[in-house]
Amino acid sequence: MGLLAASGGFTRYRFVGEVNKQTLREAPDRLKKYAFVDIDGTADERSYGWVAFEDYLDTEWRGAPPEKGHYLAFSLRLDTRRISPAVFKKHLRLAIDIEKQQMQGEGKVFISKDRKKEIAERVKLSLMARALPIPAVFEIVWNTIDQVLWLCTTNGKMQQLFEDLFTMTFEMHLEPQTPSYLAERIVGVERALAIEHLEPSQFGG
Repeated sequence: MGLLAASGGFTRYRFVGEVNKQTLREAPDRLKKYAFVDIDGTADERSYGWVAFEDYLDTEWRGAPPEKGHYLAFSLRLDTRRISPAVFKKHLRLAIDIEKQQMQGEGKVFISKDRKKEIAERVKLSLMARALPIPAVFEIVWNTIDQVLWLCTTNGKMQQLFEDLFTMTFEMHLEPQTPSYLAERIVGVERALAIEHLEPSQFGG
Protein backbone atom coordinates (compact mmCIF):
# COMPACT_ATOMS: atom_id res chain seq x y z
CA MET A 1 0.00 0.00 0.00
CA GLY A 2 1.39 3.41 -0.93
CA LEU A 3 0.69 7.12 -1.06
CA LEU A 4 -2.30 6.65 -3.35
CA ALA A 5 -3.91 4.18 -0.91
CA ALA A 6 -5.77 4.79 2.33
CA SER A 7 -2.91 3.45 4.46
CA GLY A 8 0.62 2.19 4.08
CA GLY A 9 4.14 1.87 5.44
CA PHE A 10 6.87 4.36 4.58
CA THR A 11 10.63 4.68 4.83
CA ARG A 12 12.01 8.19 5.22
CA TYR A 13 15.47 9.00 3.85
CA ARG A 14 17.94 11.84 4.10
CA PHE A 15 20.71 12.58 1.63
CA VAL A 16 24.34 11.94 2.51
CA GLY A 17 26.27 15.03 1.39
CA GLU A 18 25.17 17.90 -0.82
CA VAL A 19 22.57 17.49 -3.56
CA ASN A 20 23.84 18.67 -6.94
CA LYS A 21 21.42 21.15 -8.55
CA GLN A 22 22.50 20.02 -12.00
CA THR A 23 21.49 16.48 -11.07
CA LEU A 24 18.03 17.74 -10.12
CA ARG A 25 17.67 19.41 -13.51
CA GLU A 26 18.69 16.15 -15.17
CA ALA A 27 16.25 14.07 -13.08
CA PRO A 28 13.70 13.35 -15.88
CA ASP A 29 16.41 12.13 -18.26
CA ARG A 30 18.10 10.10 -15.53
CA LEU A 31 14.82 8.40 -14.67
CA LYS A 32 14.24 7.51 -18.32
CA LYS A 33 17.75 6.08 -18.59
CA TYR A 34 16.93 3.56 -15.86
CA ALA A 35 13.23 3.15 -16.65
CA PHE A 36 11.50 -0.19 -16.27
CA VAL A 37 11.90 -2.66 -19.16
CA ASP A 38 9.00 -5.05 -19.79
CA ILE A 39 9.73 -8.80 -19.70
CA ASP A 40 6.35 -10.12 -20.87
CA GLY A 41 7.86 -11.49 -24.09
CA THR A 42 10.90 -13.06 -22.43
CA ALA A 43 11.76 -15.81 -19.95
CA ASP A 44 13.55 -13.41 -17.59
CA GLU A 45 12.87 -13.99 -13.92
CA ARG A 46 12.57 -10.32 -12.94
CA SER A 47 12.91 -6.73 -14.10
CA TYR A 48 12.87 -3.44 -12.23
CA GLY A 49 13.16 0.26 -12.97
CA TRP A 50 11.49 3.65 -12.70
CA VAL A 51 7.97 4.43 -13.95
CA ALA A 52 5.60 7.40 -13.77
CA PHE A 53 3.99 8.12 -10.40
CA GLU A 54 0.48 8.29 -11.87
CA ASP A 55 0.72 5.25 -14.18
CA TYR A 56 3.07 2.30 -13.73
CA LEU A 57 2.68 1.43 -17.43
CA ASP A 58 4.15 4.80 -18.42
CA THR A 59 7.94 4.50 -18.73
CA GLU A 60 8.31 7.65 -20.83
CA TRP A 61 6.40 10.08 -18.56
CA ARG A 62 4.02 10.92 -21.39
CA GLY A 63 1.06 11.46 -19.05
CA ALA A 64 2.77 13.78 -16.58
CA PRO A 65 6.33 14.82 -15.71
CA PRO A 66 7.97 13.74 -12.44
CA GLU A 67 8.29 17.36 -11.30
CA LYS A 68 5.44 18.40 -8.97
CA GLY A 69 6.33 21.90 -7.76
CA HIS A 70 9.42 21.46 -5.58
CA TYR A 71 8.78 17.72 -5.37
CA LEU A 72 9.83 14.86 -7.62
CA ALA A 73 7.33 12.00 -7.69
CA PHE A 74 7.96 8.70 -9.43
CA SER A 75 7.66 4.98 -8.74
CA LEU A 76 9.81 1.88 -8.66
CA ARG A 77 8.28 -1.07 -10.50
CA LEU A 78 9.41 -4.64 -9.92
CA ASP A 79 8.06 -7.50 -12.05
CA THR A 80 8.78 -11.03 -10.85
CA ARG A 81 8.03 -14.42 -12.33
CA ARG A 82 7.37 -17.17 -9.84
CA ILE A 83 7.10 -20.89 -10.46
CA SER A 84 5.36 -23.06 -7.88
CA PRO A 85 7.82 -25.65 -6.49
CA ALA A 86 5.16 -28.32 -7.01
CA VAL A 87 4.74 -27.34 -10.69
CA PHE A 88 8.51 -27.35 -11.23
CA LYS A 89 8.86 -30.74 -9.53
CA LYS A 90 6.12 -32.21 -11.73
CA HIS A 91 7.58 -30.98 -15.01
CA LEU A 92 11.11 -31.93 -14.01
CA ARG A 93 9.90 -35.46 -13.26
CA LEU A 94 8.22 -35.65 -16.68
CA ALA A 95 11.37 -34.39 -18.42
CA ILE A 96 13.56 -36.90 -16.54
CA ASP A 97 11.19 -39.74 -17.48
CA ILE A 98 11.40 -38.77 -21.17
CA GLU A 99 15.18 -38.63 -20.91
CA LYS A 100 15.28 -42.11 -19.36
CA GLN A 101 13.11 -43.53 -22.15
CA GLN A 102 15.43 -42.06 -24.78
CA MET A 103 18.48 -43.43 -22.99
CA GLN A 104 16.98 -46.92 -22.75
CA GLY A 105 16.55 -46.90 -26.52
CA GLU A 106 20.26 -46.15 -26.78
CA GLY A 107 21.20 -48.84 -24.27
CA LYS A 108 22.08 -46.38 -21.50
CA VAL A 109 20.77 -46.45 -17.93
CA PHE A 110 22.49 -43.62 -16.05
CA ILE A 111 21.74 -39.88 -16.19
CA SER A 112 24.76 -37.84 -15.15
CA LYS A 113 24.55 -35.07 -12.56
CA ASP A 114 25.46 -32.47 -15.20
CA ARG A 115 22.75 -33.77 -17.53
CA LYS A 116 20.14 -33.56 -14.75
CA LYS A 117 21.24 -29.97 -14.13
CA GLU A 118 20.82 -29.17 -17.84
CA ILE A 119 17.33 -30.69 -17.86
CA ALA A 120 16.34 -28.75 -14.73
CA GLU A 121 17.53 -25.48 -16.29
CA ARG A 122 15.64 -26.22 -19.51
CA VAL A 123 12.45 -26.98 -17.58
CA LYS A 124 12.83 -23.79 -15.54
CA LEU A 125 13.28 -21.64 -18.66
CA SER A 126 10.28 -23.28 -20.32
CA LEU A 127 8.05 -22.64 -17.31
CA MET A 128 9.37 -19.09 -16.91
CA ALA A 129 8.45 -18.28 -20.50
CA ARG A 130 4.88 -19.45 -19.83
CA ALA A 131 4.47 -17.69 -16.48
CA LEU A 132 3.11 -14.14 -16.36
CA PRO A 133 5.24 -11.60 -14.46
CA ILE A 134 3.64 -10.26 -11.28
CA PRO A 135 4.03 -6.46 -11.00
CA ALA A 136 4.66 -4.57 -7.77
CA VAL A 137 4.87 -0.77 -7.55
CA PHE A 138 6.42 1.40 -4.83
CA GLU A 139 5.86 5.17 -4.92
CA ILE A 140 8.62 7.67 -4.16
CA VAL A 141 8.28 11.35 -3.24
CA TRP A 142 11.37 13.57 -3.03
CA ASN A 143 11.21 16.99 -1.39
CA THR A 144 13.94 18.85 -3.28
CA ILE A 145 13.95 21.81 -0.86
CA ASP A 146 14.26 19.95 2.46
CA GLN A 147 16.08 17.07 0.70
CA VAL A 148 13.93 14.44 2.33
CA LEU A 149 12.65 11.43 0.42
CA TRP A 150 9.86 8.96 1.19
CA LEU A 151 9.71 5.41 -0.16
CA CYS A 152 6.38 3.64 0.18
CA THR A 153 7.58 0.37 1.69
CA THR A 154 9.31 -0.90 4.82
CA ASN A 155 10.45 -4.17 3.23
CA GLY A 156 14.19 -4.59 3.73
CA LYS A 157 14.90 -6.20 0.35
CA MET A 158 12.95 -3.53 -1.51
CA GLN A 159 14.71 -0.80 0.44
CA GLN A 160 18.08 -2.20 -0.63
CA LEU A 161 16.98 -2.55 -4.25
CA PHE A 162 15.68 1.02 -4.25
CA GLU A 163 18.81 2.45 -2.61
CA ASP A 164 21.11 0.71 -5.11
CA LEU A 165 19.08 1.83 -8.14
CA PHE A 166 18.74 5.37 -6.78
CA THR A 167 22.51 5.65 -6.30
CA MET A 168 23.10 4.29 -9.81
CA THR A 169 20.59 6.74 -11.29
CA PHE A 170 21.42 9.94 -9.43
CA GLU A 171 24.97 9.26 -8.18
CA MET A 172 23.88 10.19 -4.66
CA HIS A 173 23.62 8.17 -1.47
CA LEU A 174 20.63 7.91 0.86
CA GLU A 175 20.44 7.07 4.55
CA PRO A 176 17.23 5.82 6.22
CA GLN A 177 16.00 8.11 8.98
CA THR A 178 15.51 5.50 11.67
CA PRO A 179 13.76 6.31 14.99
CA SER A 180 17.17 6.46 16.71
CA TYR A 181 18.48 8.92 14.12
CA LEU A 182 15.40 11.14 14.48
CA ALA A 183 15.65 11.02 18.28
CA GLU A 184 19.29 12.10 18.10
CA ARG A 185 18.39 14.93 15.74
CA ILE A 186 15.53 16.19 17.95
CA VAL A 187 16.86 15.78 21.51
CA GLY A 188 20.63 15.52 20.99
CA VAL A 189 23.14 12.69 21.20
CA GLU A 190 23.22 12.30 25.01
CA ARG A 191 19.46 12.09 25.44
CA ALA A 192 19.16 9.81 22.41
CA LEU A 193 21.65 7.41 24.01
CA ALA A 194 19.63 7.52 27.23
CA ILE A 195 16.47 6.62 25.29
CA GLU A 196 18.17 3.47 23.97
CA HIS A 197 18.58 2.17 27.54
CA LEU A 198 14.97 2.74 28.60
CA GLU A 199 13.02 -0.38 29.56
CA PRO A 200 9.38 -0.83 28.48
CA SER A 201 6.76 -0.47 31.22
CA GLN A 202 3.30 -1.94 31.56
CA PHE A 203 0.44 0.17 32.82
CA GLY A 204 -2.59 -1.60 34.21
CA GLY A 205 -5.82 -0.35 35.59
